[in-house]
Amino acid sequence: MKRQGSPTRELAAARLSDVNDERPVLPGGAPARLSIDLDAISANIATLNEVSGNAQVLAVVKGDAYGHGLVPAACAALRGGASWLGTAQLAEALALRNAGVTAPLISWLLAPGLDFAAAIRARIDLGAPAVWTLDEIAAAAREVGETARVQLKIDTGLARNGAYGADWPLLVEAAARHTADGSITVTGVFTHLACADEPENPSNAAQQRLFADAVRDCERAGFALEVRHMANSAATLLLPEAHWDLVRPGIATYGLSPAPHIGDSAHFRLVPAMTMTANVTVAKRVPAGQGVSYGHTYVTADETTLIDVPCGYADGIPRSASGRGPVQVAGHRFSVAGRVCMDQFVVDVGDLPVAAGDEVVIFGDGRDGGPTAQDWADAAGTISYEIVTRIGNRLPRAYQGQVA
Repeated sequence: MKRQGSPTRELAAARLSDVNDERPVLPGGAPARLSIDLDAISANIATLNEVSGNAQVLAVVKGDAYGHGLVPAACAALRGGASWLGTAQLAEALALRNAGVTAPLISWLLAPGLDFAAAIRARIDLGAPAVWTLDEIAAAAREVGETARVQLKIDTGLARNGAYGADWPLLVEAAARHTADGSITVTGVFTHLACADEPENPSNAAQQRLFADAVRDCERAGFALEVRHMANSAATLLLPEAHWDLVRPGIATYGLSPAPHIGDSAHFRLVPAMTMTANVTVAKRVPAGQGVSYGHTYVTADETTLIDVPCGYADGIPRSASGRGPVQVAGHRFSVAGRVCMDQFVVDVGDLPVAAGDEVVIFGDGRDGGPTAQDWADAAGTISYEIVTRIGNRLPRAYQGQVA
C-alpha cells in the first residue's frame, strides 16, 4: 500500500504568511501579472498519485517551483497528497524549512563548501553523487553531533550529475565507511532518466537495469533504504516499470505535459496552474505599410489597430517568439507583430475594438481556446519548462485557490 504523508500536519506547520508573494513590487502596481491556481497544483498531484500506483509522490519544487512560487506551490503539493518535496539547490530546501514545512525533503545539486551543517540540523536528505560530497557531509555531521540523511545518486546514462562507472563502487564504499562510524545513514538511492519522454527508447531499459544493479549494491552494503527512485514527470506518466518506491514529477506538478508530442495537458488529466495576463497600454490606428517594432520585420498589410502589451524579454517573454508568440484578446487569438522588446511587444488586432486597459491573455490553461505555455514554447522553439521558469521577478504573483 502506498504510504502517504500528512499534508494537513505539514500545512499547519507552515507559516501561512510565507505563502504570500514576497517579490518586490514597484509602487503603483504592475501592468502585467501572473495568477497561480494552487487548487490546480493540488489536483495535479492527486492525479499523479493515482497514476503512480503504490509509489509515493515527490513534488519537485526547484527553480522557485518552476516559477510558481516555492512555498505556496510546496504547500499546495502537500495538500494534494505529495509525501516528499525535492529541490535542486540547498538554499531552496532551507527556505522551505524556514517557512515551517516539515515534510520529507531532499536537495541534490550540491557544491563543495555549502552549509551542510544547517541541512543536517534541518533533517534535509542530501543527494550525494561523489565521494567528496560524502566526506564533507560526514565532517559536518560530526561537527553538529547528528547523523546526516544521505541518498546516493548514480549516473545510469544521463552523463550529468551522479556517480558514473567505476566511481559508483567507490561511492558505495565511502558511504559504508561513514555509515559505520555513525556520521551518515543512507536513506535512498536515485538516478535520472535521459529519454523518459520517448517510452520506446532503449536507453530507458538500459538505465533501469543499471539502476536495479545499483539498488542491489546498496542492499548488499547493508543500507536500510527508505526510497529508491528514478521517475521524472514523463516516466511517472509513461513508464510504470520505473516507478519504484517514489516518483519525482516536476513539470507535471504544474499541469504542463512532459511529452507534448504524445499528449497535451488534458490528455494526461493535468491542469496548467499559471496564467499570465497584461493590460493594453496603447491602441492606435495605423495605415497599410507601417513597419512595426525594431527592424520593421512586420509591416501592416491594411489599415489596422496596433496594441502595445507591456511585458517583454525582461519579464520572460522569449524574443525568439517574435512574430509568432500567441495571445488572446477579447476571445480572439493573435500573434506578436514584429520583434519582442525588453518591456513590451505589439499585436496587430485588425479592426477589433480594443482600448487601453483591456486585458490580454498571454498564456493560461487553454481551456477556453486561449494560448498555453506550450504554445509559446512551440513559437519559441523551446520547451514549456523554460517558458514558466523564466518569468521575471517584476511580475507579481497572485495566488488563487485553497492555501491550507
